[in-house]
Amino acid sequence: MATIPPSHQKSSIPPQLSLPFDDRQPDTIRLYPLSNYTFGTKETQPEEDPSVKDRLRRLEEYYEQYGMRRTAEGVLVCHEHNHPHVLMLQIANAFFKLPGDYLPHDSDEIEGLKTRLNDRLAPTGSLSQIEAANHNPDWEIHSTISQWWRPNFETSMYPYLPPHITRPKECKKLYLVQLPEAKVLSVPKNMKLLAVPLFELYDNTQRYGPQLAAIPHYLSRYRWESVDEEGVVVSWTPGGAVDGRVRTKVLAGGEGGVEKMEEDGDGAAAAITAESNATDE
Repeated sequence: MATIPPSHQKSSIPPQLSLPFDDRQPDTIRLYPLSNYTFGTKETQPEEDPSVKDRLRRLEEYYEQYGMRRTAEGVLVCHEHNHPHVLMLQIANAFFKLPGDYLPHDSDEIEGLKTRLNDRLAPTGSLSQIEAANHNPDWEIHSTISQWWRPNFETSMYPYLPPHITRPKECKKLYLVQLPEAKVLSVPKNMKLLAVPLFELYDNTQRYGPQLAAIPHYLSRYRWESVDEEGVVVSWTPGGAVDGRVRTKVLAGGEGGVEKMEEDGDGAAAAITAESNATDE
């Protein structure tokens, strides 16, 4: 089967047809081009903890008062050159993380995640201004794709709960967030917003750590449909039917937003540089 629709294929030789191979498949995820999104900056958001030691000490204080800490992060996916890219933050030109954070002890899980996403990526201004900039200001949380556990007050986290641990100190959940056709995103000035392709994340624990490097494994269960700026499907993952209807593009504007594309140091990740003022720790 082909991954390119017939209208976009340059070869006159049709591909070999194979039997269906799409049983028990989850929902197809539609990806919109990176150029559909507008990026800007907002006020600096300093990290709560100056060091890892301070972060673990605060976790211990939280656990003594409220019990296991819940952390929620969003996996936001778009496409560039018909390949999925994950939006993530870079802090101090070295540390990578997904948008999100720990949830308040009395916060609802999904609403808490939406609040954290807004803290990191929503443009500043009044609610009416944000709604005017974003056709759909709300976040669409699709599904949970992974859970990581912190057994003790240590840096190590695992994608399973060790059998001898009955009281984990933290549970981190990653959620697939369905991006709309267009959206205005603002990143704090002390951070960078990166669009990292799956092939850059895959098996790259040395650069991104085990949690981020495993994202391609989590996302492999989904079928992707990539559309262009006009809403036409230009690429898909083989298997299953394809919705090739043309859809109206939603235009999103932002005052003062600067969109600039540059390559990462190794040329693999497309970086949306949102005027970083980060300093090395």
